[in-house]
Amino acid sequence: MKTLVIGFLVFSVWSALATYLYVCKIKGLCNETGNMQNEMVSTLSKTDNDTLNRPLAPVADSPGTMLIYFDFDKYEFTTDAMTERYIEKSNSYMKQNPNATLLMVGHTDAVGTDEYNQALGERRAQTIKNYFGSKGIASDKSLTESKGEKEPVDDNNTSEGRAKNRRTEITIK
Repeated sequence: MKTLVIGFLVFSVWSALATYLYVCKIKGLCNETGNMQNEMVSTLSKTDNDTLNRPLAPVADSPGTMLIYFDFDKYEFTTDAMTERYIEKSNSYMKQNPNATLLMVGHTDAVGTDEYNQALGERRAQTIKNYFGSKGIASDKSLTESKGEKEPVDDNNTSEGRAKNRRTEITIK
């Protein structure tokens, strides 16, 4: 075991010394980092390759998930500033990421039949898709689906819980 430790130490010292000698003495790169960076910058700025001189466009962040809530048995909604900001961010993100799609999933509370709630969830998602389409998001870049009452986020036995379950979730995939 002692031989292994000594061998490892000798190897580590040897590799550090060899790296130092090569970088500093042979290549002459030690103590010249400031000058080298300045030379690199001036070389890059003198190049006539337009792609190096052009500032990079900022990459839009994914706007994440947005929830839009609905009144009981309704699929109309009113927009607000937050919805408009989400649409702007989504548009920007989707222009920079051509493979991205918006997914709109409609949900309902548990009042009513499964079939009715499934259809109501689809109408809610479709209403959001149409609104986003009117704001410039291509319809072929957005998908709708309905979960109906199958995926509640809160208790359907309280009015507050049912209100939270009447929603459409919008995400970018």
